[in-house]
Amino acid sequence: MRYCINCCIHLLPNDLHRQCFRCRGPNHNNQKCPVCKGENKIPLYTDSKQMKLLAVLEVRTDHSESWNGFFCLRKGKLCSLIFGLIIMTLVMASYILTGAKHGLLLIPSPFHYGAFTSNPSLMDNESLSDMKDHYQPSKMNISYVKDYPSIKLIIDTITSKIEFITRQRPDLEELRKQEPHMFSVIPNKFLPNSKNPCWYEEYRGNTTTDPYATNSYALYSKRFRTIFDYLRKVFWNHLYHYKDKHYRLRCLPHFYIIGQPKCGTTDLYDRLRLHPDVRFSAIKEPHWWTRKRFGIIRLRDGFHDRYPVEDYLDLFDLAAHQIQGVLQSEAAKERGKMNNIIIGEASASTMWDNNAWIFFYDNSTEGEPPFLIQDFIHAFQPNAKLIIMLRDPVERLYSDYLYFASANKSVEDFHEKVAESLQLFENCMLDYSLRACVYNNTLNNAMPVRLQVGLYVVYLLDWLTVFDKDQILVLRLEDHASNVKYTMHMVFQFLDLGPLSEKQEALITKSPASNTRRPEDRSLGPMLPTTKAILRDFYRPFNTKLAQVLFDDAFLWKRT
Repeated sequence: MRYCINCCIHLLPNDLHRQCFRCRGPNHNNQKCPVCKGENKIPLYTDSKQMKLLAVLEVRTDHSESWNGFFCLRKGKLCSLIFGLIIMTLVMASYILTGAKHGLLLIPSPFHYGAFTSNPSLMDNESLSDMKDHYQPSKMNISYVKDYPSIKLIIDTITSKIEFITRQRPDLEELRKQEPHMFSVIPNKFLPNSKNPCWYEEYRGNTTTDPYATNSYALYSKRFRTIFDYLRKVFWNHLYHYKDKHYRLRCLPHFYIIGQPKCGTTDLYDRLRLHPDVRFSAIKEPHWWTRKRFGIIRLRDGFHDRYPVEDYLDLFDLAAHQIQGVLQSEAAKERGKMNNIIIGEASASTMWDNNAWIFFYDNSTEGEPPFLIQDFIHAFQPNAKLIIMLRDPVERLYSDYLYFASANKSVEDFHEKVAESLQLFENCMLDYSLRACVYNNTLNNAMPVRLQVGLYVVYLLDWLTVFDKDQILVLRLEDHASNVKYTMHMVFQFLDLGPLSEKQEALITKSPASNTRRPEDRSLGPMLPTTKAILRDFYRPFNTKLAQVLFDDAFLWKRT
């Protein structure tokens, strides 16, 4: 018997098949059937016996179902494409909105890169003036050569806008209005028999009072708590008793190592503290003048409670105890012996970081800060001594990038960040003065690399508006790396320190260099030659002015 398998999916007995709505009994012909005609149906012959359904293999070709599958596949791909476009749109919108929030623009870099070679021997404390050329010939991308003039135009625009204008020094009364509490704590006169600026302050607490209970440095940083635990134990032993009152010796630094970051300040600090007459704050870099007194712990974390000046003075208590021991010794009392111990402070942000001013001081019409860090330091310590360590600003910037960049570090990435920073700096210079751009908090936070830190002469000139030139010692890292003994002697002479024995001098000058470049950063090698050339052009007018101010052509950094 003959049946159409298309209409009878399950094989049925004869009598049931006759009831099929498509087929009409045993005489069905799929060539004549209007439903089956042309659809290439496959007939199946079987007898009239009832058959088990599972024992029969159904065979057929169904083009309609294959077309349905095709259309379903197309619909699936279309839905996936639409979904992908939606996700991509959302990601781009998030990126653009985030950039707008931080005042950033998506600026394509016009740079293209050539090949580069690695040089693991390059370190922060290397004598850059004696370096050989680390670069090997690189193949330049032709499109880069075409785009380079556009970047030169950016640098030329910046150079044309440079003006070194002397800032107006604020009055002392204006400073008092800004920081009344600071002026109420720090006196205007210090002990005459101490080389270091110190004074006695009445202590009104009792024996159960913790003098460091509210110190912000101890509260916010676990690594400093050990120091304050020790200070608590010895605090009462160092109080001075006079007429039923308790007094504690307070001190400020005699000298400041004010900058710059990645210029060898850590190495200078480590060597100086080996001198028997030199002490430092309990923390190498308190950053109090530039950040902590404004409540800045990390810029990305926003503002916290402001650190009062008492918290800063607590950092010098260890040194103050030793100075007090000298002042209260029998020899000092009988002969009027002078204390020669001096205290230093080595926050490398002191010279340049004035980013917080815009949040606390009234803005000026020109966008320049009305008060700078040096104004307040000079108000309290007009005789303070300042030490500045500098290096080739081009190499400093690369070292700074390697140290602070957290991920995806490469010479290409550095190149891109330099390009973006130059464009942002140019945009600022088109509308504002050089000083306004250098101290512009928004710009400084937006630039991917800290170009402004290498504009040494801008900061130096502002410090020279309040301090005399003979109060500032400017050194070069390149000279320090090649002849440590010579530079340390310059520092000793500048600070008027006593002579050393040969053993003491050898300990200071022959110690290994501190804070050298990390091995994983050295493996990246030097920056691209094109990046170096661009930065040379950018920093050249500033280096020229610096050499003129210091009467020393070594600060042109021509040989590096």
